[in-house]
Amino acid sequence: MQAAVKAVLPEADAASVLVRPCPDPKFGDYQSNALMALARSRKLNPRQLAADVLARLDVREWCEPVEIAGAGFLNFRLKPEALLRTLSAAAAGEHLFFEKTGAPRTIVIDFSSPNVAKPMHVGHIRSTILGDSLARALRLLGHRVITDNHIGDWGTQFGMLIVGWKTSLDRAALEADPLAEMERIYKLISGRCDPDKPGFDAATLDRARAELVRLQSGDPENRAIWREMIRLSESQFETIYRRLGVQFDYTLGESYYHDRLQAVVDELMRRGIAVESRGAKAVLSDGSLEPKDDPFLIHREGEWVPNPFIIQKQDGGFNYATTDLATLLHRLENWRADEIIYVTDGRQQLHFRQLFATFRRWHPEAPVKLAHVWFGSILGDDGKPFKTRSGENVRLAELLDEAEERALQVVTSKSPDLPESVRRDIARVVGIGAVKYADLLPNRQSDYVFSWDKMLALTGNTAPYLQYAYTRIRSIFRKGSVDPAALGAPPAALPLTAPEELALAKHLLNFGLVLEAVGEEYRPNFLCNYLYDLAGRFTAFYENCPVLNAEPGRREARLLLCDLTARVLQQGLKVLGIETLEQM
Repeated sequence: MQAAVKAVLPEADAASVLVRPCPDPKFGDYQSNALMALARSRKLNPRQLAADVLARLDVREWCEPVEIAGAGFLNFRLKPEALLRTLSAAAAGEHLFFEKTGAPRTIVIDFSSPNVAKPMHVGHIRSTILGDSLARALRLLGHRVITDNHIGDWGTQFGMLIVGWKTSLDRAALEADPLAEMERIYKLISGRCDPDKPGFDAATLDRARAELVRLQSGDPENRAIWREMIRLSESQFETIYRRLGVQFDYTLGESYYHDRLQAVVDELMRRGIAVESRGAKAVLSDGSLEPKDDPFLIHREGEWVPNPFIIQKQDGGFNYATTDLATLLHRLENWRADEIIYVTDGRQQLHFRQLFATFRRWHPEAPVKLAHVWFGSILGDDGKPFKTRSGENVRLAELLDEAEERALQVVTSKSPDLPESVRRDIARVVGIGAVKYADLLPNRQSDYVFSWDKMLALTGNTAPYLQYAYTRIRSIFRKGSVDPAALGAPPAALPLTAPEELALAKHLLNFGLVLEAVGEEYRPNFLCNYLYDLAGRFTAFYENCPVLNAEPGRREARLLLCDLTARVLQQGLKVLGIETLEQM
């Protein structure tokens, strides 16, 4: 299709010409509406442009004659023999309805990023699960993916933490739960360092500042305490990541870049990209953008006023902006990144707009694609951010514990005769999978309400429903004593005729298109909805098309459809970071 468009319009951006599954099957299996936009921008007749493109488009091997519809739609219908040929290739292991890219890119994904000395809470789950899913999808498509956990291991909070460590640390509590104890001493000392709180103590604030200076100057004692805090924190983080099945290629915290920050500021000042601003050093608007599109301007009281991107504070200290600029440069110089994806909550949108704009002015020649993949909040039943009854953030470890316990209750009620160890393993897979899927299913930019009952349901668009769908398919093979690996290709002369067979088979063919859309638009919810539709189409197929009792030839073809559906379900759930079970 893109080649045909280039033949007619050599100057056109063919990358925007896409063929997608047709939303209404009565019009065809696939459809493209891209020609209408191309015609409109060139003041051409869209139906004539469609006819010109169609004259140069040869898809006879795969499709019935292509139809021009409406104002310039192209509608495609697959030939039954082409459909069967694709199924046979998948059965032979040649593909699973997707192809690896012919132009692999190096993609860095920055996600999770907890802070040292603080327990991971429910707010970390969205970044962690979304980032991991994107990494899995892009790797499956053949890209070189580098995952980097940019932890918060440097900054003013460590002055207060070191004071607390030296004066108020409970060693027994530290051994029992290191992050809880470090969080306790931080809250204790930070309360004394806050002039707006009743427990404010100027002497404590002075000492915290002094301890921070000693740390930053390389004092052996403070560096040893700081390293121990990082070690204990990373150990507990890793426990969470193991439970979630998440791995990182690198864990380079803020401290890794500390020695490079002054050089970043100096170069930006030397090149005039940053300037003095109220005693600080900051990047300001250069007037090259419309005010509404300029991240360095903000509309206030009827006028556009400066919105500086501060890279060095009045006291000479650095901040997230400085660190992120140094980090970005490191990823380009050392990893040769073609694309860098930052997965954070929506509150950081302005920061990343300013970061990317600053970097483009600093390195306009860099061809790297920069993307901020932001997400909304997790809400409780009251529509407010999800908290404990006491108003504290929900700790992620406790959330996962509860997910497994609730899943265990469901498993025990349905299969009380299973050994406890088996029930607990099923509960682990179901509980963790339910939490992940509930987080990935909504549009990532929307807030969603956390509901145990919905996420653990065996009906509806949930992980347990999809896991059960996979298990049910595998039970067909056990019941019929059929080894899926021994299935051959369906007879070439046997077309798929039942509507439910065709609907299921054609939906399988869309798996690769969905994976590509996930990678291009950073939206795993596309895959969630695809898998839910796949499970629904399988149910309709199974209810209307006998499998084990079908006549010879048709039985093998239907078993093949069952196996391919199970394989796509399993692979799709794996991309989402969700395990499957052979029995539930």
